Parts: sequence; C-alpha cells; structure tokens
Amino acid sequence: MPRPPRHDESALLDAAVRLAAAGGPAAVTMSAVARESGAPNGSVYHRFPQRAALMAELWLRTVAEFQADCLPAFDAHPEPHLAAGTVARQVVAWCRANRERAVVLLHGAEAFGKAEWSEEHLRREREGGRRVGEALAELAGRAGATTALDVDRVRLAAIGLPLAVVRHPLNVGAPLPPHAEELAERSAVDLLRGGKP
Repeated sequence: MPRPPRHDESALLDAAVRLAAAGGPAAVTMSAVARESGAPNGSVYHRFPQRAALMAELWLRTVAEFQADCLPAFDAHPEPHLAAGTVARQVVAWCRANRERAVVLLHGAEAFGKAEWSEEHLRREREGGRRVGEALAELAGRAGATTALDVDRVRLAAIGLPLAVVRHPLNVGAPLPPHAEELAERSAVDLLRGGKP
C-alpha cells in the first residue's frame, strides 16, 4: 500500500493559512509556504502550478469550511429572527474556533488575487456565493422581506453583525470577548424582531 504524500495539498494550505493570518495575503508566496510547511519548493509547485492557484485554493477551502459549519444554522429555527440569531452565533463560534481561517476570510477574495484566478476557481467561488445567497433569500422570505431594505436587514443580521463583532479583535490580534456569541445572537434577533418582545 503506497504511503500518503508527506506534503499533501492540505498541509500546504494549512501553512498558507498560517502565513496569511500572521502577515496578510502578501506573505503567502510559494517559497514561504515551502519553508512554513517544511516541503521542498518542487512539492509546492507540483500541487499549485502558480501562486494564483495557491491563493485561490486557500480562499476557496476556507470559505467551504466556513459554509459547511454555518449554513446548517439557517434551518435551526422555524422563527426567522431566531434562525438569524443562531446563524450569527454560529458565525462567531466558527471564528473563535478557527481564528486563523477567520482572519483569512476577513481579507476578502480580492486580497487573494481573485482577478488572476482561473475560470474553474471563479466558478467554484460563484457556486459558494450562490449557496449563501439562497440561504439568505430563503430566510428573508420566511421573515416576510418584501423590499431591498428588508432583505439587507436579514443579511446584516445573519452575516454582517457577527462579522462586525469579530473584526476588530481578529484584526488587532486580541481574543474575542467571552460574550461575543451572545452579543451577535441578541443583536441579530433584535434587528429582525424590530424591538418587539
């Protein structure tokens, strides 16, 4: 039985995540990933023919992990304001448990060279965006959203507010406050409930 490769794609991407979290997207170079992972340069180029492919895979894997953990929360409650609160709490919880990956997400796809990605990478990015868009649209429908303002309130409650809660601590390297999940959940619920008890 053949041995698994020592420097597989996952290990190289893990190294890229650490570099991006510590020094931003510019710190993710082919040679830096090789040094961080302990892999020969050739192993990095074997997995990723050019830096754009490395950057795209780094971003896409991070987004896929985030979505796999957070999208099920959209269906957690029949009441839309409670569902939004659960999503908001889960977003913060994921960021707490995956701090380096959360820092990657906060940079945004453009910071990881989206303009240079292949069509296949762009297709995968659009597919991920479509899944989130569908979940938000379904939640907005359940919340009775009929205007662009209403839809944006749902997006803010479920995604924007929890990211606002974590952004500053993650950007300055501070720990998330112990009440961060509760703050995100209560804020989301209150926003969609409109102050009603």
